[in-house]
Amino acid sequence: MLNQQKYSIALVFLFLAVILTALFNISLGSVNIPISEVTASLFGFETEKETWKYIILNYRLPKAITAIITGSGLAVSGLLMQTLFRNPLAGPYVLGLSSGASLGVAIVLMGASVFGATFGAILLSEWSLVIASSLGSLLVMFAVILASVRLRDTMAILIIGLMFASLTAAIVSVLAYFSPASQLQQYVFWSYGSLGNLSWEEVSILSVFWFLGILTSIRSIKNLNSLLLGEQYARSLGTNINRNRFMVIIATSLLAGSITAFAGPIAFVGLAVPHLVRQIIPSSNHITLVPAVIFGGAILMLICDTIAQLPGSEYSLPINAITSLIGAPVVIWLLVRKRKFNF
Repeated sequence: MLNQQKYSIALVFLFLAVILTALFNISLGSVNIPISEVTASLFGFETEKETWKYIILNYRLPKAITAIITGSGLAVSGLLMQTLFRNPLAGPYVLGLSSGASLGVAIVLMGASVFGATFGAILLSEWSLVIASSLGSLLVMFAVILASVRLRDTMAILIIGLMFASLTAAIVSVLAYFSPASQLQQYVFWSYGSLGNLSWEEVSILSVFWFLGILTSIRSIKNLNSLLLGEQYARSLGTNINRNRFMVIIATSLLAGSITAFAGPIAFVGLAVPHLVRQIIPSSNHITLVPAVIFGGAILMLICDTIAQLPGSEYSLPINAITSLIGAPVVIWLLVRKRKFNF
């Protein structure tokens, strides 16, 4: 009971930290806006400058919400994969979803050099990258689901996911080889990831997929706890392993697939956040871990995005570079200090 009270207090602090980091994220940028003006704008009050309100509501708030959705969604996906495969190195893209999305985008951006200019002109539109990325992720997801139905060994599914990733990466390499520098540069920029290019309409669609993925994850919590002691023990408790595996793959696909489609392949967060959270909340109970990981992922992504936008400067850095540059040393330091994995 005492531990549960400590965990509840930790969750409250993490939630407050999400709000605080979100306010700083909205406040800082090429134009620094006082936090008091940010809160006034968010609650519908007048601000000192009308341009501040426009910047907050049309640019920085959607980006902050995207950062929260992206960080929390990838973090939960990573937790699900690490529990399902009993592997601390598993992440949200271990099933090949990111590679499938990358293949879809590569076909749109670099397909003209292989299939002809008419093909590229037909595909290239405002929503083309999102649709192509989604279709690529869906294709890999359906293939993995079919494999999960036929296979009883969970590790075999992991290997199949890695093989799909290698296959799609090979096709992307072929497309890149025949593509001119301008198209290749477009693809490289997409692979850096971006949180700031989404409209309110796109944020709304992404939020729906995030909600469905989180809801599916929450429904799997009881079965995830039973899997911690192995599949044989879970079966003895009456857990339907195939159904549970299916639910976890669907939840991960909804979260990681939609995030990759709208924000690009964001690295590191899904792998690292579950480990970071376990250092703060040393619990194996997913009832506690899932909300903690949601908050932790949101905090890390907001911090990384704040650093990436270089406050006071008109330049911004690739979000993928910052997530690894900032996050990796923190994880290394925590693990060296703790001297063990909490898993």
